[in-house]
Amino acid sequence: MKKLVYYILLSISALSFSACTDYINVDKYFYDQVSLDSAFSKRIYVDGWLSSAYSVMNKLGEYKEPFRWASDDLYHPDMKEYVEGSYSADKPKGDENAGESRLWKYYEGIRKASTFLDNVDRCPELTMDEIADMKGQARFLRAYCYWALIRVFGPVPLIPLEGLDADLSYEELSLPRTHFDEIVSFIDTELAETARLLPMRRTVNNLGRPTRGAALGLRARVLLYAASPLYNGNLDFFNVVDNKGNQLISQTYDESKWAKAAAAAKDVIELAKTSGLYELYTIAPKIGTLDMYRPPVHPEYSTKDYPDGWANIDPLLSYKSNFDGSVQGSKNPELIFTRTSDGTGTINDWMYQALPRTISGNNRLCVTQKQVNAYAMNDGRTISEAANTGDYVTTGFTTEAYSENNPFLPAKVSLMYNKREPRFYASIAYNGSVWEAASASEPRYRNQQIFYYRGTEDGKQGFKEECPLTGMTLKKFYNSEDSRTDGGYVIEKTEMTIRYAEILLIYAEALNELSEGEVYHLKTYSNEDVEIKRDEDEMRYAIKRIRMRAGVPDYSDDVYESPTKFFEKLVHERQIEFFAETQRYYDLRRWKIVEEHEGEQIYGCNTLMNEDYKDMFYLPVRVAELQTSFSRKQYFWPISFDELKRNKNLSQAHGW
Repeated sequence: MKKLVYYILLSISALSFSACTDYINVDKYFYDQVSLDSAFSKRIYVDGWLSSAYSVMNKLGEYKEPFRWASDDLYHPDMKEYVEGSYSADKPKGDENAGESRLWKYYEGIRKASTFLDNVDRCPELTMDEIADMKGQARFLRAYCYWALIRVFGPVPLIPLEGLDADLSYEELSLPRTHFDEIVSFIDTELAETARLLPMRRTVNNLGRPTRGAALGLRARVLLYAASPLYNGNLDFFNVVDNKGNQLISQTYDESKWAKAAAAAKDVIELAKTSGLYELYTIAPKIGTLDMYRPPVHPEYSTKDYPDGWANIDPLLSYKSNFDGSVQGSKNPELIFTRTSDGTGTINDWMYQALPRTISGNNRLCVTQKQVNAYAMNDGRTISEAANTGDYVTTGFTTEAYSENNPFLPAKVSLMYNKREPRFYASIAYNGSVWEAASASEPRYRNQQIFYYRGTEDGKQGFKEECPLTGMTLKKFYNSEDSRTDGGYVIEKTEMTIRYAEILLIYAEALNELSEGEVYHLKTYSNEDVEIKRDEDEMRYAIKRIRMRAGVPDYSDDVYESPTKFFEKLVHERQIEFFAETQRYYDLRRWKIVEEHEGEQIYGCNTLMNEDYKDMFYLPVRVAELQTSFSRKQYFWPISFDELKRNKNLSQAHGW
């Protein structure tokens, strides 16, 4: 009877948060009560159950969330409702392909993982080591699902690990939201303990399964969010409460949360140092035409090898190869965790949205002028600083391709894109970019220079929105072989769910927030003592690796010495380094600076101009088709009214 009660509880309400019939069947083995006994009797069934838990994470995740193109860096016409703020709790956008109800299904993953943990010991065909590893995977998956929920919805219900009493009424089974810090504490403990269970490495065939580094990396990310202004002493959110009026976000600032985040990131860094598993990915300079892909001569860094300089690496290809499929995930030391593909090719869909119509792309994803302007010059100066000395210009065009004066640009391209930092050329498809499409079977599709002037095949035609509305698009995930024309193919990419660059920037940011002279004594994930304080040498260790790999100078001493200046630089560094990796949307919110950024209008090139008026094409104009809007309630996503009806104790996000 106990077993029956437990399963009924799980199935009836999906722990009170989902439509019953949606979540009862896990896969073909699990249809009724008897199947719960048999589901864990054989290895093949156990593997099937665990795989079904993975499927929840793999079908959702960062690169599929509805907000991926809804911040101030990227825009897609399908995201218009998000950018304009015209969605509501009773009108989730794209119920099947985006929107709130799909994200709430992370609770399905939580349920599957919890059921697995309660039953996997039954299987007689598994060794103790195998069970320990599988339990570690299930706990990681459950923690990941909670993380994905709180990042979107803020405080959510935390499911008790022990079974509930099935004699309770439906309303009594319903659970309210849990204090944000309590959820974070649960995730923190789960991931620290899980890290001790998981192996250091996985085989190539198991690349998408978590390792010790993945658990520690996710833990560092979660603790960074918990330390950030949105959740740490946020007096503006005093009215974020549960159904009984209890506050759900801490009203008292606690600096030690930053120390905990720094210690968690340091766990990963120390693991990288001792095991040699993780480092930023770099490529040596290539002989031949790719010699042009070099940063400028610098008196301090040009003659030193990475990580003290860039003499022995190609910064552009070192950065770009992480994302375009040039390097296999199993051979990339920067990759800490990836979600396996569910067969839909998530990153390739991003590329499809950006590819020009000329090579059979959707041609609609665009980059904002704000993001383009954020990229530095090749000597590290901002475009404003370079404009003061005449080194950044907004008029004129290149007259020849890839010359000494414009080493990265083909002919007929605006000089405003000249002499920018390598990450710009790895990420941005400006007007006049060359798309190699090397896999195209017909020569006419290869090495095309694509322009977005009005009246061109890829530009604005009439009133249609079938072009990048800013005149610039994304090239970060593009591989020179990619083509969707007949006979062409698209290189499969590895999703960089957690990469080492993020750990370095987490470490630097968290250290910067500590008061000068304050020392924290904490425990590592393995229960060893660690001392954490604001240490400029440690901050430089993390940041300099990022900057050297990118081919731009390190920050000056006065930046490291000033918490305010360093934070401004870090905000910019994350904007550039993690562009199009779905970080920006959440960063702006956790820092509580989203109003000033997403409240601004989106600007781009004047795509109404044809080539006869090409000078006017580059005069920044507001995207007329879009009116941006942001209100405070948009910090958290609303819960659908249907879900609130099912769970009587669940409170709506404030303002909705």
